[in-house]
Amino acid sequence: MPELTAFVREVILPGGPDAIPRLNPSACRFKLRHGRSRIDRWGIFAAEPIPRRRRVIDYTGEKVGRKEARRRSLRSRLFFFRVSKNRSIDGAIGGSGAEFINHSCEPNLVARVRKGRVTFVSLRRIERGQELLLDYQVAGDVPPLACRCGAPACRGTMNKPATPPRSRKPSLRSRKAAVS
Repeated sequence: MPELTAFVREVILPGGPDAIPRLNPSACRFKLRHGRSRIDRWGIFAAEPIPRRRRVIDYTGEKVGRKEARRRSLRSRLFFFRVSKNRSIDGAIGGSGAEFINHSCEPNLVARVRKGRVTFVSLRRIERGQELLLDYQVAGDVPPLACRCGAPACRGTMNKPATPPRSRKPSLRSRKAAVS
């Protein structure tokens, strides 16, 4: 077998189709396990009940800039979590296992970003055996990504929902112009 180039080893292979989740116990606040998901390949599941509003797991990985994230976006599976305008965490390299948490339009986790660190917090009580789910809200110039969560309120995509434009009250000046 020919030796792989550094580019293939570092950029293409991590998080590939054969990747199996590994949970880093130091990043987990509760007992968690990985398993097959009805949503997509692998998922992360609660191995014990998790109360609401509790830190569940940290999202870890290699911190990369925008240019490097773009270079790594050649992978078939992406595990990026954007922490600022110019920085992302690549969970495929040094990830805690949180990168395998699947998307749902009715999540039981929410992401909290503080000082470049990401922690997933429970929105409600999560029972033993339930899959951990996060609303990805993919933003930016990204075409619609199909959602397979199967939730009753599924919006059909993993992209951030479009917010309707805010209706602004006309200013005093424009109201005066309308009256005259």
